[in-house]
Amino acid sequence: MILTVEVKPNAHESKIVAWKDRGTVVIAIKAPPVDGKANQELVKFLAKELNVPKTQIEIVRGQGSRVKHIRLPDKTNLEVIQ
Repeated sequence: MILTVEVKPNAHESKIVAWKDRGTVVIAIKAPPVDGKANQELVKFLAKELNVPKTQIEIVRGQGSRVKHIRLPDKTNLEVIQ
């Protein structure tokens, strides 16, 4: 399953901001977009929120962009972050 995430780095806290549409979520990340810190924080945040191991979350597109495509395990329950 691929989830599209629009990242807002340098936030006061890491949190789900909103759903833009059925497959795109906006997430504020506390870490700065420097040296991959925001990407690492995003993976850590998604793993915690979705109750999925970090090793099963992969940024497949957009490592240097604010819009990212994240590969999640096929049976991931996205309802927990809505």
